[in-house]
Amino acid sequence: MMKKSLVLAASAAVVAGFCATSASAGPIESACLRSGRDAANRALCGCIQQVADMTLKGSDQRRAAKFFKDPDLAHKTWVSQSAADDAFWERYKSFGAMAEAYCAR
Repeated sequence: MMKKSLVLAASAAVVAGFCATSASAGPIESACLRSGRDAANRALCGCIQQVADMTLKGSDQRRAAKFFKDPDLAHKTWVSQSAADDAFWERYKSFGAMAEAYCAR
């Protein structure tokens, strides 16, 4: 009986954690949704966020999310000569390629 209660409690914790995670949008998904995508693309924005979660750390996600509102910022980052911007851009390109492959319809 005690073992069954522990298993149920652990299962409930896992399900609660999953629901909390899926209910809150990450920075990429939020920016995607705010950028004027219609409701039919909600799944696409969510998919892109999933790929971001797999490939980009939080600070990179927040930085990339700004590109939705200010595409010129992406261009400035791309042409920048700084090593930090170059490293970010390589991570961002990898994320983009993976998102394109993973989220293709």
